[in-house]
Amino acid sequence: MRYKLPNGQMIGINQPFTYEGTSYPDNWTALATQEQKNALGLTEIIEYPRPDDQFYMVTQNDDGTYNATPKDLTSLKKHWTEYFQMIAHNTLAQTDWMIIRKAERNVAIPETTATYRAAVIAECTRLVTAITEAADVSALITIVTTQGWPANGND
Repeated sequence: MRYKLPNGQMIGINQPFTYEGTSYPDNWTALATQEQKNALGLTEIIEYPRPDDQFYMVTQNDDGTYNATPKDLTSLKKHWTEYFQMIAHNTLAQTDWMIIRKAERNVAIPETTATYRAAVIAECTRLVTAITEAADVSALITIVTTQGWPANGND
């Protein structure tokens, strides 16, 4: 929570401040009554949640609100597609040696590893497909925040 003094100075709760020659301790805003705050001319600033800078160009207004302009959807889709493909690549790389071992020496791939790798590939495919189909930034945010990568299944 923040407050604004009549001179435009912003103060936070538990923050000492000086106004018109009077010093106030750090706990004044927490302990003062609403009447005391009104007498000083404090205006409570409602702090709104900040839009995610990964998806929006964000500026904050003096009243605590934000202006958020969505970033370019095509660029965001490209970024997140590459990001999820990198996660899948790096995750699969940990067990690639088993695939090579199978190809070179016909040593069986453990079932749990094969199942895990298939789940990683499926999740990456699901995410990339959903990103491709996302109609707007809001839909993309939903996709990004609902990832379902499988738990590690390495032997």
